[in-house]
Amino acid sequence: MIPNITKISSKADNLRLVEKLIDDVCQVYKVNEDAYGNILIAVTEAVNNAINHGNQNNPNKFVNIGFKTDNKQLVFSVSDEGTGFNYTDLPDPTDPSNIDKPNGRGVFLMKNLADSIEFLQNGKTVLLAFNN
Repeated sequence: MIPNITKISSKADNLRLVEKLIDDVCQVYKVNEDAYGNILIAVTEAVNNAINHGNQNNPNKFVNIGFKTDNKQLVFSVSDEGTGFNYTDLPDPTDPSNIDKPNGRGVFLMKNLADSIEFLQNGKTVLLAFNN
């Protein structure tokens, strides 16, 4: 499994710590600007979902963010303490009946920005891979 780099409590303010982690990782591995934008949006969406949906905004629950690379891919893991979710049966946010809904775009964005995505532990952990 991917080692934990950062463990944050489920507070929206902690997203800035995630952004700093992504900045640092992308700088060390010389990620180009386009890939950086994809990583930033996809990983922060995953963490935001973990805080809001997985941990139900409970500041006593934690989100673990891990990272690894094999020089071909950067892989981030995001895990929460929730019960998981059915990631195979989500409404399509591009469907006209869903366009005006304020939620429901996070997984769609992650799937479209990452080069690959994998859900583990019934959706409690997401792996986001980006080709380097």
